[in-house]
Amino acid sequence: MTSTTNVPFDQPAQARGRRGPRVSLSDGLAGHRNSLGIIRLVLASAVIFSHAFPTGGWGEDPLLHLSRGQDTIGGIAVAGFFAVSGYLIAKSGASADIVQFLWRRALRIFPAFWTVLIVGAVVIGPVVWVLSGNTLQSYVGGQPISYIVLNADLVMRQYGIYDIFAQTTPYGQSLGGQSVFNGSLWTLVYEWSCYLLIAILLVTGALRRAKWVVPALAGVFYLLLIAHTLFPLGVQVYLPYFSDRFKVTLTLVFLIGSTLAMYSRRIPLNDWIGAACGVVMVVTLFTGGWFFLGYPAYAYFVLWLAARLPKRVQWIGAKNDYSYGMYVYGFLVQQFTAFLGWHLLGYWAWVALTIVVTAGCAWLSWHLVEKRAMALKDRGPGRGIAFLSSRARPVPSNVDSPTAKDTAS
Repeated sequence: MTSTTNVPFDQPAQARGRRGPRVSLSDGLAGHRNSLGIIRLVLASAVIFSHAFPTGGWGEDPLLHLSRGQDTIGGIAVAGFFAVSGYLIAKSGASADIVQFLWRRALRIFPAFWTVLIVGAVVIGPVVWVLSGNTLQSYVGGQPISYIVLNADLVMRQYGIYDIFAQTTPYGQSLGGQSVFNGSLWTLVYEWSCYLLIAILLVTGALRRAKWVVPALAGVFYLLLIAHTLFPLGVQVYLPYFSDRFKVTLTLVFLIGSTLAMYSRRIPLNDWIGAACGVVMVVTLFTGGWFFLGYPAYAYFVLWLAARLPKRVQWIGAKNDYSYGMYVYGFLVQQFTAFLGWHLLGYWAWVALTIVVTAGCAWLSWHLVEKRAMALKDRGPGRGIAFLSSRARPVPSNVDSPTAKDTAS
């Protein structure tokens, strides 16, 4: 993409003729010259560390108490995912039409999601069922099928199959005997909802011609968060759609990331600002105000860190992005290995083993499913509205058609 002056979009500010050596956030995150790949891998691993406490029988994530009930390690990691996603998806939406945008977003999120559902129902489920002393024939039935079908649109309506993991894992026992295969997948519908919000901004033209709408929307969600904090019952009665607090908080941090994307050429990449944001994160997390002040500081800090980490780690995740696979398989691996009794090895040993196993699943997911799906991003609908319209438009029969005389000659 080039600007109206034919200067590369991400060329450093000083090269564009501006005074001084100021570097923008856009400059620092240009192309693949950033460490977003390793940051996403760290965030995905942090979710596994967080979930290991309840899935291994060690109770709740200790950060929940230390942060005065504000958030867990996993919650912070998910917020980081949404902030980074908000930045990247807003950038992607601004450079595509609506058909291309939805096609590429669907390819990124659905194939791997459907695959992990199938793996749970068709591979893990039968293995655990048989190891629990049941026959394979008795496993076949409606619940394995409904686990896939009912959850296929990202809304998790059925978390378990029969009573698998209900009494044989610490997590199932802590829930009073509930079957849960994959407790991490619930966030994906919120992610998809944020994609649809960007799609609306793209269709209306706001993403390109009225980018002030993005921070304005973030402001609306700030007000919703205030309402949730001060008048939770009022929100349930008068704004039932937003009664789910996660719908407010996760969309808010996504929009903060999108706002940074909209103004990334003007926002400086400054080490003092980055360090200050890190301090604000820590202070608000442990004293209060995490969602109100910590979120915007966190969003800037994550992106600043992605630009400032050493160049030698920028290759991690730049070509092969295993973070999504780490996220969608982590909980399932933890439940299965807890069923096998691996958690009895102790927290650190078990977490290390689950990360290794999950990394293997993520590797397979990327190379067998995700990478192949993304190879289709520029095909079919990925070619865009203009291309599809030109292909669908009939060619008039009287234009440049040879006459009988021309044929004869």
